[in-house]
Amino acid sequence: MTDNREYADLDGLMSLMTGDEKHGPAATSTLDVLWVLYDRVLRVSPHTVADPDRDRFLLSKGHGPMAYYAVLARKGFVPRAWLSGFGTFDSPLGFHPDRTLVPGVEIGSGSLGHGLPLAVGTALGLKARGSGANTWVLVGDAELDEGSNHEAVAYAGAVGLAGLNVVVVDNRSARYGWPGRLEAGFANEGWSTARVDGRDHEALFAAFTAPHPDRPHAVVAHVERKTD
Repeated sequence: MTDNREYADLDGLMSLMTGDEKHGPAATSTLDVLWVLYDRVLRVSPHTVADPDRDRFLLSKGHGPMAYYAVLARKGFVPRAWLSGFGTFDSPLGFHPDRTLVPGVEIGSGSLGHGLPLAVGTALGLKARGSGANTWVLVGDAELDEGSNHEAVAYAGAVGLAGLNVVVVDNRSARYGWPGRLEAGFANEGWSTARVDGRDHEALFAAFTAPHPDRPHAVVAHVERKTD
């Protein structure tokens, strides 16, 4: 079960990060998904960030990393003191996450459409090594406007890449992609799918841990879009 005291800390941690480039709606829409993953699902910790058999989490929605940084700080991957320097010249916490500067970050991200193809490659590499580690990638629904994601989805489904898990945070910001039919887009390519309330922790956990033998898994987490 989630420790509500830990989760309650996240708003305060996020409030330490300020600036014109914080992309507040992008961050707040991902907060619950990130928390459930790091609190209850991912097999990775501050002590295992270099373990070759750790689970990998890739934040493709990297233009709004405040919630990501808050969760990493609460779980001990990065010092809380870093948060107040968010986006400043000498801070490791940039407006886009940098894997060379932030412990636990697997990719530098923010350019939409890169994370899911990278996750496919990561999952393939782990499978080739015989590792039982899982690969998770968080994308926004608008990212599915990018053709690179369509190709990645088609390939992963065709080869039955069971170690790959995608969470689509759907705040209805897509113009093209698969608006209103996200699950069908994945299911048509052979994926296991689920759609849940992106604020409901128990529903998220159940969807994240649902069995999906011999095929990749996509969870569409619907959240209401908020404005600053």
